[in-house]
Amino acid sequence: MNPYDLLDTWLENSALRASTRAEYRREVTSWLTWCAAQRSPRVDPYSVGPEHVARWCDKEFLRPHLGELPFDGPPALAVIAAERPEVARSHDRRITALVMYYTAARDRHLVLTPPHLHDLRSGLSRATDAPNRLDPRERAVFLGAVGAWGPADSQHHHRDQLLAYLLLDGLRPAQAVRLDVRLMTQQPDFSYDVQLPDAVDGPGRNLTLDPLTGAAVRTYLPHRPTAKDGVHTLLLSRTGRPLYSRFPNELVRAIADTHPLLAQRHPSVTADTIAHTGLWDTPEGTS
Repeated sequence: MNPYDLLDTWLENSALRASTRAEYRREVTSWLTWCAAQRSPRVDPYSVGPEHVARWCDKEFLRPHLGELPFDGPPALAVIAAERPEVARSHDRRITALVMYYTAARDRHLVLTPPHLHDLRSGLSRATDAPNRLDPRERAVFLGAVGAWGPADSQHHHRDQLLAYLLLDGLRPAQAVRLDVRLMTQQPDFSYDVQLPDAVDGPGRNLTLDPLTGAAVRTYLPHRPTAKDGVHTLLLSRTGRPLYSRFPNELVRAIADTHPLLAQRHPSVTADTIAHTGLWDTPEGTS
């Protein structure tokens, strides 16, 4: 199946709204047109990496907003998110379209692994007037998407799943990435008591993690990278360092993009949305 036929088949059989299908068709067609125009070397849409997508975004959309700055992924996107949030949101929609397109390609065995585009998201937080939580159906879909998040999506899928559960357990994004493994105590029933980090990195209030989150902790720990000297955060990058602050938003958007109900939600699903949702209908400590 050629890339344009895939685009037609994917959109015609998707559950996306008509307006969203039109937007995604425009974005993916722009991407495929750019690929076809490249020479020395040629760019095969079925054999691309994030560096190709970054070049397309830079040349076709972001260069007027970056000036002399190089498009180097998260640092440049942080500048755009701060100075031109509307451009950052359009960029994130563009990445969402490609993520769903390449997920469709993988499902049809046209690519083995979709390009990992997490670092090409701006990580822009939701608008201040956005709903604070998912509704029950959206939460069920998100839980299903977290459960399906696997090695084809991320080399560190166990960590990513744990981060999603920590957010659903009520931790704010900044608390989840700073959770100290030394301040976690496993209980006889295999749950975990933790002390949440406060605003100045000291121990804050106590919390007993939900059994689902505790199970995710136990699954993750054997795969946790070796921490760098002096690093004690539970969640680590592949190099053993703490995760950067924008990572929860980028991850949640990537997981949400795997299902049409969440991918086309307005406003977008963010880490704050998940932290306000909770695992159950009346999550403790949310408003």
